[in-house]
Amino acid sequence: MRLTSYTNYALRSLQLAALKTPALVRVDDVVRVHGLARPHIVKIVHELGKAGFIDTQRGRGGGFRLARPAETIRVGEVVRLTEGPFDVVECFNRITNTCPLIGICKLSQTIQAATQAFLDVLDGVTIADIAANRGQLLDRILPLQEGIVSPKRART
Repeated sequence: MRLTSYTNYALRSLQLAALKTPALVRVDDVVRVHGLARPHIVKIVHELGKAGFIDTQRGRGGGFRLARPAETIRVGEVVRLTEGPFDVVECFNRITNTCPLIGICKLSQTIQAATQAFLDVLDGVTIADIAANRGQLLDRILPLQEGIVSPKRART
């Protein structure tokens, strides 16, 4: 399985919000920490807000925070939102499928089981879980947020 960078940064945004709870997280904080383009994060924050994962506050001094406790937000539900349907192979989509082997193909059944296992693991992890090592994460994030270190240098 491979997730898009969009999903990765949606999860990172939620992780940062969990670390900063109850304070607001600014879009510019996420941009600085991860070295991303602001429009990309704005789009992610907008989608997470529409889906009810975060509450947003506009204007000067605005930002976002988790809309529900981090323990109740499952990584799997965020991945499903940001990735859309997991049609790993054509035959997973009954509407567009043209495969004559539908229903009898052991390969597609195996891939379907593997995809479900992947999502089951992600459903067992919460945003609280990925923010559990708060001290270590903040030690790495705070210098980035304050512009003391660039994101690329912090990764080495």
